[in-house]
Amino acid sequence: MLGGMRRERRLEQVREVRRRLARDGPPWTRDRADDFETVTVPERDCDALRDLLVAEGVGTVVEVGLAYGRSALAIGEALVDVGARRPLHVVIDPFQATEWSNVGWRLLRSAGLDTVARLMLQPSSLALPQLVAEGLVADAAFVDGSHRFHEVFVDLYFLRKIVRPGGLVVLDDHWWPSVRTAERYFELNMGWRVVPGAFDHGTVDQETGRPRLQALRLPDPPFEPAFERFQPT
Repeated sequence: MLGGMRRERRLEQVREVRRRLARDGPPWTRDRADDFETVTVPERDCDALRDLLVAEGVGTVVEVGLAYGRSALAIGEALVDVGARRPLHVVIDPFQATEWSNVGWRLLRSAGLDTVARLMLQPSSLALPQLVAEGLVADAAFVDGSHRFHEVFVDLYFLRKIVRPGGLVVLDDHWWPSVRTAERYFELNMGWRVVPGAFDHGTVDQETGRPRLQALRLPDPPFEPAFERFQPT
């Protein structure tokens, strides 16, 4: 585990990069109006995600989607704060170099988080099975990749094989019907349970009142349901 002084220095380094990103935005963005604010998780939701992961005492986290790196920095801050012996943050983004000009990864490096992070430049449908084959066990996952129903479903399918029993899966943009419907299958059929109060003070949809982020806890012990008991979403 990191010594107290060293841990505080590392935390301050991460927090300074987070403050700078919130204040000034990233050093490069795509040529689209307000792209950074449109694409990234709001700062208060990142803070709530960080606090949840710290409370869970996470040591290994898988993140689907990097983009400008805002949520990744918050996850990295949580990992440093917890001070696990061998922290690991696996980040999956096939478009980090081509679509995002490596901005998110450069910000992680400037925060000193590349020492605990592993970037996989593959679609999550290929990267996650690779992690399963490697035998990776994670304490939590954050899902903010493709929002197409079938791709969210595939992400969750493989993450249930990676995240330990009793661990967490957090979804961004849960207010989108495609994301919510994919998650609902696992809630109805696989014993996943919403973590109450995790994002009570986060961003909500003004029309529906639904929160942007949703945290779910995997069952412990895990189980496979009988096909006859399938519950449609």
